[in-house]
Amino acid sequence: MKQPVILSAVRTAVGRFGGTLSAVTDRALAGLVVREAIARAGVAPEQVEELIFSQQYRTGELPPNMARPVSIDAGLPIPVPSFTVAKACGGSLKTTFLAAQAVKAGDADLLVAGGVESMSTAAYLLTKARWGYRLGHGQLMDQLVLFDPISGNTMGETAENVAERHQISRADQDAFALSSQKKAGEALKAGRFAEQIVAVPIPSKKGEPKPFGLDEHARPDTTAEQLAGLKPVFRKGGSVTAGNSSGMNDGASAVVVASRERAAELGIKPLVSIVAYASIGVEPAYMGIGPVDATRLALKKAGLKLNDIDLVELNEAFASQSLACIRLLGLDEARVNVNGGAIALGHPISATGGVILTKLIHEMRRAGKELGLATMCLGGGQGVALIVKNEG
Repeated sequence: MKQPVILSAVRTAVGRFGGTLSAVTDRALAGLVVREAIARAGVAPEQVEELIFSQQYRTGELPPNMARPVSIDAGLPIPVPSFTVAKACGGSLKTTFLAAQAVKAGDADLLVAGGVESMSTAAYLLTKARWGYRLGHGQLMDQLVLFDPISGNTMGETAENVAERHQISRADQDAFALSSQKKAGEALKAGRFAEQIVAVPIPSKKGEPKPFGLDEHARPDTTAEQLAGLKPVFRKGGSVTAGNSSGMNDGASAVVVASRERAAELGIKPLVSIVAYASIGVEPAYMGIGPVDATRLALKKAGLKLNDIDLVELNEAFASQSLACIRLLGLDEARVNVNGGAIALGHPISATGGVILTKLIHEMRRAGKELGLATMCLGGGQGVALIVKNEG
């Protein structure tokens, strides 16, 4: 069985909701990262055998199989097939799993995987408009209200459920959020993300487009007092606030996945090899603990123990679920999200898996770490986890 490796990992900077990237289409963001990932891998577009891409929110710019126009936009030849994955927050990690599976099965030796989200331009839905209204008003449905029909909870309410079940206090959630902001601020100041980001040209009313290449969601000057002053958003008397939750954001990410044999034929040294990956379901009302069982399953597949993992990128959907996962797994917090997480840097849903994987890969190589884990929860009650090994 062939071993999958990653030849390149790239992302855009993450934009604030209604911020800089709101002027750029999801189609443009996706095409940009795919082109850049291929270029950085040192392969030609005609050597790519398939594109697998993820998106959650329709904007009207792209069709349901959005991967196809993205493929053409990125310069891939017409015969190169493509398909789209919808797996909520886990979308772009799942595309990486699928690319790895294609390599292991012998179906392909070189693929591109990734995801995009433009939450700023997500369309409203008018569900009854097609057949008209005899009387009365039509109601617009906002796609961004993440409601789980299984549990009857919004995602924020599931975060409250986790906080209550696992006794995660408001003070601990705010402290975790503050730490994320400070770590992200230090990383941004040190320029640690510069190498992994491809700048997005932003249209200008006058002159040439301006490059956007710095994550803009972070608030490194946040104080404990500011966080403590915020009111609960999702439940009266609750503990989940805007300050200890991830944001709504825009961004895109992509990786090039190949077989080790194909990389050797092309004379390309991989960044990392893919050791193991796992997907699993959990109780929908407690979706935030998905990384716990997903991580345990990935470790079992790899024949590893948690202490073998040097760095962890745990997506910070909410501080409550992040802390629950850390405590249930017994993670060393010093190894988790060393450059800040989604509470500070943002969470562009379908792009986020690729964003945290890209962050992980580049930090492993910068710090000389051997094994890394990227893991996240996703709406509906699931978890995904991916273990990679530094090939540097």
